[in-house]
Amino acid sequence: MADRPRFGPSGVPPIFRLMGTKIADVPKLLKAEGLDAFEYEAVRWGQTPQIKREDAQALNVAAKENDVLLSLHGSYFINLSGEQAVVEASKKRLIACVTAAEWMGAYVVVFHTGFYGRNSKTETYKKSVDAIRDVIKTLNANGFEKVKLGPETMGRHSQFGSIDEILNICQEVERTQLVIDWSHLHARTGGGLRTVEDFRNIAVKAEEKLGTEAMRNMHCHFSKIEYTYKSGERRHHILDAPEFGPDFDKLAEVIVDLGMRPCIICETPILDVDARKMQETLRKIVETKRQKD
Repeated sequence: MADRPRFGPSGVPPIFRLMGTKIADVPKLLKAEGLDAFEYEAVRWGQTPQIKREDAQALNVAAKENDVLLSLHGSYFINLSGEQAVVEASKKRLIACVTAAEWMGAYVVVFHTGFYGRNSKTETYKKSVDAIRDVIKTLNANGFEKVKLGPETMGRHSQFGSIDEILNICQEVERTQLVIDWSHLHARTGGGLRTVEDFRNIAVKAEEKLGTEAMRNMHCHFSKIEYTYKSGERRHHILDAPEFGPDFDKLAEVIVDLGMRPCIICETPILDVDARKMQETLRKIVETKRQKD
């Protein structure tokens, strides 16, 4: 968990890729930009880790040397509420991601739980909880005990992952990490995050359900987002896209007011650039409040 609000990109920034950057060099480059978090993208993985152990361990060393907090985003090909064969394959993908996360010292594996499909919301919830518990049991039996599992709030109405569903999982299942994607919640609620109070209400709900420390140490994703009222999320946009929401400065107000120290992962198309903009926005709000006090 973060010791302060931390900011970083979801995956290797485009400019780093153009430079031909090796994965172990990413933390050093992020530190040079003033960033202190990095979410490794394992979103296309199958049922075995698709990074060499030595490369993951090199990333681990570099992250510690440069004070960069690591997380890992799990495979998109996970559906814990599908047919049994799909669920079993999904559990193997999740275990593969946790295995690699242990190698690289990532503190959480973020993942999309799945879809409602033909199941009721109650059935989907039960199947998802049972599957996550099975994964944790397997991980514990194999000595993988450090990494937390982070079911993420989702942006489409067809996806399991409302704020209440995610909070309930985190309350009920051990070794889970609260992961709030604020843009997903904005899309899922038809633009429901417009004011500081809208953000505060989510944080307060999390505190009431999971406790103050869990609320303060939530893992976050943020971007501007395009959505439709019928389906929800469509696509992510840069922070400087005025026609889309939500606005990070409103979340930053809540972070300061509630003494939060989240890890905030930028998911806009300009990953590190917008991560720095969010970081600077928070710094300005902190400074303004200090001057008022």
